[in-house]
Amino acid sequence: MSKPITAFVPYSGSEFTRHTVEHLRRSGLVDKIYLLAVTSEGDIAGCETLEVDAVTSSRTIDLIIKHAGSGNGGSTHVLLVTHNTPIEFVEHGIERMHQVAESTGAGLVYSDYYDIDKKQKRTPHPVTDYQLGSIRDDFNFGSVILFDAATAKTSDAEIAGPDYCHAGLYALRLAVSRRAAVLRIAEFLYSKIEIDVRKSGEKQFDYVDPRNRAVQIEMEQVATDHLKRIGAYLRPGFKSISLEDGHFDVEASVIIPVKNREKTVAEAVTSVLKQKTNFKFNCIIVDNHSTDGTTKILRDYAKQDDRVIHVVPERTDLGIGGCWNEGVHHLQCGRFAVQLDSDDLYKDETTLQKVVDCFRKEKCAMVIGSYMMTNFALQELPPGVIDHKEWTPDNGRNNALRINGLGAPRAFFTPLLRKINIPNVSYGEDYAVGLAISREHQIGRIYDPIYLCRRWEGNTDADIDIVKSNTFNAYKDKLRTFEILARQRKNSGK
Repeated sequence: MSKPITAFVPYSGSEFTRHTVEHLRRSGLVDKIYLLAVTSEGDIAGCETLEVDAVTSSRTIDLIIKHAGSGNGGSTHVLLVTHNTPIEFVEHGIERMHQVAESTGAGLVYSDYYDIDKKQKRTPHPVTDYQLGSIRDDFNFGSVILFDAATAKTSDAEIAGPDYCHAGLYALRLAVSRRAAVLRIAEFLYSKIEIDVRKSGEKQFDYVDPRNRAVQIEMEQVATDHLKRIGAYLRPGFKSISLEDGHFDVEASVIIPVKNREKTVAEAVTSVLKQKTNFKFNCIIVDNHSTDGTTKILRDYAKQDDRVIHVVPERTDLGIGGCWNEGVHHLQCGRFAVQLDSDDLYKDETTLQKVVDCFRKEKCAMVIGSYMMTNFALQELPPGVIDHKEWTPDNGRNNALRINGLGAPRAFFTPLLRKINIPNVSYGEDYAVGLAISREHQIGRIYDPIYLCRRWEGNTDADIDIVKSNTFNAYKDKLRTFEILARQRKNSGK
């Protein structure tokens, strides 16, 4: 009797791979097991070895498709282990994955899993549901993916041509998602040893690390092709904007939302007040009902300098985005609204002038600068300067749907921002409005660092747990879903 699954497992000679293979064999559903070997060290009885360059390359994906279903009677599904790490399936775990895939006709299924640490402690690691906007290349499928073999084969044929060293698997799963459902099984079906044990705040900047530039170029090519195929790609061409619209008493306002930042807010405000400009500016600080010493600090600043406008909202249900709206709609808000977080600083006294100069020179609706990562003592931290050089004037707004952020500091043409408004949330609100603006308007960039982003234990995203991380990632995927739908609608002329 034929078995429905052909399995592919990374292999570098490690003994733990034998353990993974035994788990696969135990299920009774796996017909044939291939070892994806980057070295020729040893082998495992009963397995066939395929020499590969990397699990995620186009060459490897082509080999997988070629050998899928090559056993007795042909397999209907391809099980791919994506990381070279010990995998231990729960009882009937493989059966469950196959059951869901077979009964639903999904093109790809994945599941929640357990992390195992060095002390063999098992911790649940839920993942997030896939949606239209889940096109970021770092979407977490875990380490085990089950493809429908026929869908994978058709999808691989569609993307044939480019020879990607890094983005082959990314191209395949996007192509599969265009043909069939991508389903998460919200059950913990296997255990794995987590390879990347860095804190969440350290992982989030991988895509802007210069060492990963070659990877990012390939990922952008794949994402752009995907957007073209689903009708969400935006060609170069932007609406013009008149920067003279409206009457404003000052040219720029720095907006600082704050709650309980008595340790940092004074330095933030000081970095604004020392700005040297050829125009008038002010600083609107929206104090979201702080309960520590923040309010007193800000009241004192407002008494000493009339450029400081201390606002305490009447509402008590505001997130960071809601506080931004309070500031932007304030009668004293200037022509340009410029971001500063309450625990960060402007790099020097020229930041505000550079931002406004960029608006005037490029006649754009939004400006995004570059920043340097530092510790609390302002010492540079890896990866150093975050300049988002992956952005290009022609394709930046398309590539923005692949990555998790657009950079800082962010600045907006106030009349436009007052029309769009910012979602009343405390994570991703800046990304949402940046995507919306880029749909129609050009965004200006400053690639020299003009902002210091201080990493410390009080940061919102310094080190968050799995559940909160999933919530944040799912929200950004939802924003991408909204934006893809809006761009499809725009392209259809509706």
